[in-house]
Amino acid sequence: MSCSAIYLDHFGNLTCKKCFYSVVNRQFIFLDGHLGQFKVNIKETEGFNMSRDTISIHFVNAALTGVKRLGMDVEMLLSHVGIEAELLRQPKARISPEQYTRFIKMLWMVTQDEHVGFDVQPRRLGTFAIMCQLIIHAKTLGQALELSSQFYKLFGDEWSVTLERDKHEARLVPLIPKTLDPDHFITESMLMIWHGLASWLIERRLPLERVHFSYPRPAHADEYDALFFAPVMQFDAPRTEITFAADYLDLPIRQDEKTLEEFLKAAPAQLLVKFKNTNSLTSRIREVLKSQIGEEMPTLNDVASMLYLSPQTLRRRLAAEGKSYQGVKDALRRDAAIHLLLNPELTLEDVAQQVGFSETSTFHRAFKKWTGVTPGLYRQLHGYH
Repeated sequence: MSCSAIYLDHFGNLTCKKCFYSVVNRQFIFLDGHLGQFKVNIKETEGFNMSRDTISIHFVNAALTGVKRLGMDVEMLLSHVGIEAELLRQPKARISPEQYTRFIKMLWMVTQDEHVGFDVQPRRLGTFAIMCQLIIHAKTLGQALELSSQFYKLFGDEWSVTLERDKHEARLVPLIPKTLDPDHFITESMLMIWHGLASWLIERRLPLERVHFSYPRPAHADEYDALFFAPVMQFDAPRTEITFAADYLDLPIRQDEKTLEEFLKAAPAQLLVKFKNTNSLTSRIREVLKSQIGEEMPTLNDVASMLYLSPQTLRRRLAAEGKSYQGVKDALRRDAAIHLLLNPELTLEDVAQQVGFSETSTFHRAFKKWTGVTPGLYRQLHGYH
């Protein structure tokens, strides 16, 4: 049964008028079970295709910093998007992009703030969508990014993302006070969103030349390799910025208002996974192996032959990306298993077989090694018993 008070507005935001008033008063009260139906209603809006990548639990933990400042009940919030609080204490845990979208849209709704409690003043829902509706009519990527930068500066000086350009290079530079962003969640999110938005606008991944972070390498930095993949990635830099060839700013915008509507429905998760680097060797190997999940995986030598590389070259280039062939296989199986475990119609034995394990016990051990929890507990922590 759906809640008639929750609807998807033309900005792609989920709204419940009854629950909205209780949230405005900072009283998280469930009226007539309205917010209790939230998980079901969000599921009904998921009409977009999502890759089988998964997202680190770090991004969930970091996003909750803002709502904790507002005094909201974190466990109650998580329970209504099918995530148990215990999962936050598993540093290797991961969730699907669909779950992350439900989670972020829940935070938007209960805080009525697109910056989910991180900013000095709330950023009203629909702000990002209005900005997108403005820049969709720009002629070039450079014009669109400059408009975006100027748009957000209208809301104050606490945050900014500045576009810089010289003869050969362009840079996007986020400036966010550390006091507002202790875990760098907003800094990371802004870089991912702006890079993903730029890639979507020109209908191709915007290749980065350098990525600099003004803070030490964090524990979840492996996520950066896929999100920002660049020949140079430096931590403890003088400032945070992403650098790309200036010529890309002259590319035409290839989206319109119709495609924008679908884009907003899928945000923010598709900005985290859709425009991951597909030219890296890791991504190419994942593509080769995807069709082999559930069957006997090809050997390193087999994959090297498929990619017209010698085994030695494949190992060396993977090592340069900080990966191993076994690690790539494990990550692919892990991500596939996470998606399959969210299907309550599949038994654990079914999931084990579909990701290539003949023995369920072996799958249990492997999954716990990958995520820190057993498959059964993982299901429980996502509300499936």
